[in-house]
Amino acid sequence: MSFQNPSEETIQAYLKEAKNIAVIGLSNKEDRTSYQIAQLLQEHGYRIFPVNPVLAGQTILGEPVYEQLQDITETIDIVDIFRRSEFLPDIAKAFLETNAKVYWAQLGIENDEAAEILQAAGRTDIVMNRCIKIELAKMA
Repeated sequence: MSFQNPSEETIQAYLKEAKNIAVIGLSNKEDRTSYQIAQLLQEHGYRIFPVNPVLAGQTILGEPVYEQLQDITETIDIVDIFRRSEFLPDIAKAFLETNAKVYWAQLGIENDEAAEILQAAGRTDIVMNRCIKIELAKMA
């Protein structure tokens, strides 16, 4: 993989400045990592925006579930992705259709094509293969 994450300071700045986090692939099952991380984000004061086409119209952790990222009308600071790596290019294209600021793929998830799509559009606020929970713990 040729993509390089930003510096630790930049990643910490993303988390400090963020208020709204879209969680793509958020599950309604409490034992799933995506659910546990979204709950942790809420505990840290972030507002989450669940994105899951299968669960659209339902609520998860008290928030309405959106079918797609582009359906969210509020400003999104971080798009936190819990989908397999092969889905990242399509998510990158959806990301470019929004006002979202940071594209973040969770631990174990990365894709050079997605990074290239974003960088070609002038978007450089990209984090891949990093766990937002681990990064938040570093701030404590």
